[in-house]
Amino acid sequence: MRKGSCLCGAVQYEVTGEPQDPSVCHCSQCRKQSGHVWASAYVPDEALKITQDEGLKWYASSDVAKRGFCGTCGAFLFWKKNDEDTIEFSLGSLDGPTGISLERHIFVADKGDYYEIPDDLPQHQ
Repeated sequence: MRKGSCLCGAVQYEVTGEPQDPSVCHCSQCRKQSGHVWASAYVPDEALKITQDEGLKWYASSDVAKRGFCGTCGAFLFWKKNDEDTIEFSLGSLDGPTGISLERHIFVADKGDYYEIPDDLPQHQ
């Protein structure tokens, strides 16, 4: 089991399933919400349990998905597509060593012009 939280601890969660598709998103929405890029993985809904939701807020960032964040400290924690039974979570919000390795970059066609992608992971437009 892996545990994670926001910066202030008002939102805490546990992941019991094996995280899938650990990736870095370069889309403009992730960059605007996180301040740069967003590293995440997903699990089935039932494999992520929110154990403290005092600060949890959801924002419908598009017609197809919503983003979960802490309303107290502002940490961007979750991404949830409306019609899927999975949830993405921020790899940076996990406690301690994660044992997870990134597999790819997504939405690279939308990446910021102020940086380059320095690794050899697969890149998807």
